[in-house]
Amino acid sequence: MSAQAAVTTSMRAYLQEHPSLKFFFFGGKGGVGKTALAGAAALWLAGQGRRTLLASTNPVHSLSGLLGQDVSGGHAAITGVPNFWAYEIDTRETIERSKKDIRDKIQWFLKFADISTKADDFVESATMNPAFEESAMFENMVDMMLKNEYDVYVFDTAPTANARRLLGMSKVYSLWVDKMLKSREEARTLREMLSFTKKKEDDPLLRYLLQFRTRMGQARLLLTDAQQTAFFFVTLPEALPIAVITRFIGWFHDFGIPVGGVIVNMLLDRQALGKDVPEFVLNRMEMQDEHMKTIWEKFDGSVRAVVPLFDREVRGVDMLREAAGKLFE
Repeated sequence: MSAQAAVTTSMRAYLQEHPSLKFFFFGGKGGVGKTALAGAAALWLAGQGRRTLLASTNPVHSLSGLLGQDVSGGHAAITGVPNFWAYEIDTRETIERSKKDIRDKIQWFLKFADISTKADDFVESATMNPAFEESAMFENMVDMMLKNEYDVYVFDTAPTANARRLLGMSKVYSLWVDKMLKSREEARTLREMLSFTKKKEDDPLLRYLLQFRTRMGQARLLLTDAQQTAFFFVTLPEALPIAVITRFIGWFHDFGIPVGGVIVNMLLDRQALGKDVPEFVLNRMEMQDEHMKTIWEKFDGSVRAVVPLFDREVRGVDMLREAAGKLFE
């Protein structure tokens, strides 16, 4: 029995069971081929007549190289493929916009609290944090999801540790905003009690927090809806990628993010090797056989596809189409 035949619920069957699926996330350890498989899935979905956006949230983008055209400047229609757009999310604009917003709010707060100092130092310390770029990336991703301009979104995520933080931010943000709102409400109430005038003051910080909480709530609903969202983990038949996704699948369950399944990539195809197989290749095949046993045991019922190692790099629409054929076999 072939590895593909051992799959109990294939990608195609999974999509038939989840016809409303709209947000596809592909993640895994670095170097396992998640960008190529995200591209193959997006191409296949576009071929089903669904308006599809393939977006990269990986700070080290590679979609332009994968597709053979520049998709860094905005949503770019992929040449020769109807219903298919791609976009490498650029965080620079979001970061600059966020800096301006933060500066305005800090300046308002300093004036509100009668503190005479410049806002720039606070802004720099807030935006120099490495997590600020991840936060900007998450903001961009949520923007796209809430605008709802496409039938399907396929996200090529950063290596899994970053992706887990990225997707988990909706929960972390909600907890943080709830605490901030409570503090702001208490401060405003106290100020109004001590003020001679009973006129209600506009509070831009409170207004921002309320809007932000609403937005994060909407994003969290989408990210935890198993009928609309699924995260697919890509692994090689090797020990480290298997260990990584085993750990992260548990973490994703903790965040309530639906796991669509596991895709095994780059499995050596015995039938394609012929008779005179070099010892090096035989050793690799034996190693993969052992790790495939682990995969079947650990992810029983969750393996959606086994994609072979191709004799050419998966790059360009033609090769993506070939990979999609195996992914949705």
